[in-house]
Amino acid sequence: MGKQVAVIGLGRFGASVVETLAKRGCEILAIDKTEENVKAVTGYATHAVQCDATDIRTLKELAVQNMEVAVVSIGEDVEASVLIVMALKELGVREIIAKAVTPLHTKILEKIGATQVVYPERDIAIRVATHIVAPNIIDSLILSPEYCISEVPAPHGFIGKMLKDTHVRSMHRVNIIAIKRTVTEVYKGNTEVREIVNVAPSGEDLVMDGDILVILGREEDIEKLSQLA
Repeated sequence: MGKQVAVIGLGRFGASVVETLAKRGCEILAIDKTEENVKAVTGYATHAVQCDATDIRTLKELAVQNMEVAVVSIGEDVEASVLIVMALKELGVREIIAKAVTPLHTKILEKIGATQVVYPERDIAIRVATHIVAPNIIDSLILSPEYCISEVPAPHGFIGKMLKDTHVRSMHRVNIIAIKRTVTEVYKGNTEVREIVNVAPSGEDLVMDGDILVILGREEDIEKLSQLA
């Protein structure tokens, strides 16, 4: 059995969280004040309940305090979001992940006890802007205002070289933390295509045509390197 998770707020974001957690074997308590939203996740959630999650007594009756993680995905109703996080904190829920819709909302949630705040609209905007400015960057995970982890096709000048010979740290000021490679194998007459991920590659590892490099560094340095791909 996977983790026990309460998901409060079953709009598009919350419903997607429920579906994804269900596929990973989690036990899910899904809560929303709208009957339609509750019905939409009944096929995925272990328990789906229609109620007002701002009422701490209701949360206690549902045994939310026994959950390992609570996800508060009510972003638009800031007041409800804040009240629910405060209630979860009071109930002693160890990990509280909350969705925010503005920078101020983010700060408030952090101050009242959310252990992690996600800001989907901002993250999507950053990804769109990054794709426009640096189209060779496949995907990015923002770590801070300056640093991120990005997937970039191996630059032409790297292909056929060992990592240590690319001088990626000294010349480009970034670190390659993984290499993703698609390989085609034939087994008993069947062709199978699969992805191999080389985590923490050594300096002797070879960069091949078609490789995707997972790079850690400053956003501006990664963007410059991606232009060589």
